[in-house]
Amino acid sequence: MRFGVLALQGDVREHAAAAAAAGAEPVLVRVAEDLDGLDALAIPGGESTTIGKLAERYGLVEPLRTAIESGLPTLGTCAGMIFLAAGTTEARPQVQLGVLDVVVRRNAFGSQVASFEADIDVVGIPDPVRAVFIRAPWIEKVGAGVEVLAEVEGHPVMVREGNIVATSFHPELTGDPRVHTLLLHMRGRA
Repeated sequence: MRFGVLALQGDVREHAAAAAAAGAEPVLVRVAEDLDGLDALAIPGGESTTIGKLAERYGLVEPLRTAIESGLPTLGTCAGMIFLAAGTTEARPQVQLGVLDVVVRRNAFGSQVASFEADIDVVGIPDPVRAVFIRAPWIEKVGAGVEVLAEVEGHPVMVREGNIVATSFHPELTGDPRVHTLLLHMRGRA
């Protein structure tokens, strides 16, 4: 199985390692042709504005949107969640795919010094998941077709809509491949 990682900016190596730990072959996605034949895709954390600008510069916005809307299981973590979202609570413009019916509040848990780790319960995953929150967003508003899989302090931090899973946290930083494995199971071949 081929697990793509959008390799424009952010924690690309960590997602590639998590994909390998989940039993898949990591594939770095830098151009549209790299999307061909993937079984899953991760859009890593980093800086969502930068990811959007680079995706636009390299002609990846429409190919990404098409692949995801065609059913490619996709995981967006932190900035990746913002990039997938329909919008943010802030008025500042940025490139977003708009394929996930949520509105995200950027840096909702606070600045870098407010970063934290927590064990959270996730629907569909036995035993708590260690979640690393770094300048983390939360989901302010979910659309009707979005399932909340985990919350922290009453705020959604992990959701699923069809073939898309998005997290406010960084599952790729803990050595626990269960979130990436969940994505491969969505493809029906894991």
